[in-house]
Amino acid sequence: MPKVKRSKKPPPEGWELIEPTIDELDQKLREAETDPHEGKRKVEAMWPIFRIHHQKSRYIYDLFYRRKAISRELYEYCLKERIADKNLIAKWKKQGYENLCCLRCIQTRDTNFATNCICRVPKAKLEEGKIVECVHCGCRGCSG
Repeated sequence: MPKVKRSKKPPPEGWELIEPTIDELDQKLREAETDPHEGKRKVEAMWPIFRIHHQKSRYIYDLFYRRKAISRELYEYCLKERIADKNLIAKWKKQGYENLCCLRCIQTRDTNFATNCICRVPKAKLEEGKIVECVHCGCRGCSG
């Protein structure tokens, strides 16, 4: 399988520590893209891709902000090369959005009544026993 094309600039120091995990997530992403989607709704076929994208961005975010295991230079390289989603990470840094699943869930233009997605409603305010799934990414509740 060919490597993902990166810029001509060599990756910074520490890349070899995170490269196996990034490659593994890229491989999962390719498999999710080629999975058969017969019998699924159109949006359900995209859910695994959103989950893997979230997982990759969360991995980089945790390494830099929580564990402080990678340098700022490597973190910025990952954002510049679009290995991680910089807009999603920017939301994670804000209060109330720490567990956000995807950016589409907070965009009000994608909903019927110009509100947030159902997965952003706290579980305490939902009916008991009711299973809620986000239409956009399949999240079952990212409000906390």
